Amino acid sequence: MSWLSRVRSGIPFLPKRQTAENLWHKCGKCGTMVFTKEWEDNLRVCPRCDHHDRIGWQVRFAQIFDKGEFELLPAPEVREDPLRFRDTKRYTDRIKAARSANEVRDALQNARGKIEGRRAVVGVQDFAFMGGSMGVAVGAAFVAGVRQAIKDRAPYIIFTAAGGARMQEGILSLMQMPRTTVALAELREAGLPYIVVLTDPTTGGVTASYAMLGDVQLAEPGALIGFAGQRVIEQTIREKLPEGFQRAEYLLDHGMVDMVVPRHEIRTTLGKLIGYLTPEKKKAA
Repeated sequence: MSWLSRVRSGIPFLPKRQTAENLWHKCGKCGTMVFTKEWEDNLRVCPRCDHHDRIGWQVRFAQIFDKGEFELLPAPEVREDPLRFRDTKRYTDRIKAARSANEVRDALQNARGKIEGRRAVVGVQDFAFMGGSMGVAVGAAFVAGVRQAIKDRAPYIIFTAAGGARMQEGILSLMQMPRTTVALAELREAGLPYIVVLTDPTTGGVTASYAMLGDVQLAEPGALIGFAGQRVIEQTIREKLPEGFQRAEYLLDHGMVDMVVPRHEIRTTLGKLIGYLTPEKKKAA
């Protein structure tokens, strides 16, 4: 009998929704089996090797905003499947499947609330939704988040996680790169900060646009950050890349990011940055 079977048989009092299978979480890096509650209490970071697992927008917002309280902003309506794209499946079927699995319209969600007592608008890309890929809907959501921040006179903070542009939308997906860049120009004209938190993975057209345009660039430990894949680069330059290439720590050493911040310190760090970059005006006596 395996040790897992012995543990399963030794916990007869579990409620039906909490089975032995979901009591444990296997770390994707070191392979250690950790109690799910311990893993969640540690903000979904492995307590053994410090591996930062990917998390969705619901968990991220709950971790970032004070007391986990936030207002989810509505997703903009956009034209779906503008190219009537089909590969092995119809693009519309892929979108429906992603929506069914994730219960959101697309890969980028915006919310507003307070971080360390200061107002902020936060966007989160969810890699679980078609690899967090950037299509027209993501571009529209990004622009909507920026404009809400301008309206609220608050900073815009984005947590990036993407495999790049959504190729089912062709040139329209690539057009979101300049579109989001123009939106950031509006934010800067309003005198408001833009803070980027790079999470695993942030690649492709997202890296080539709004992911690397922050006034301050943060990254989670071990996050994969780059444009082209490592194998493609090695085949192009015909050289072996250094150990840890395209990881957050490597980019920090080479001046591409400002800070690598563990997940349990991100909220405090963001609160300090908001305070530095958007100081409160003193009330007249």
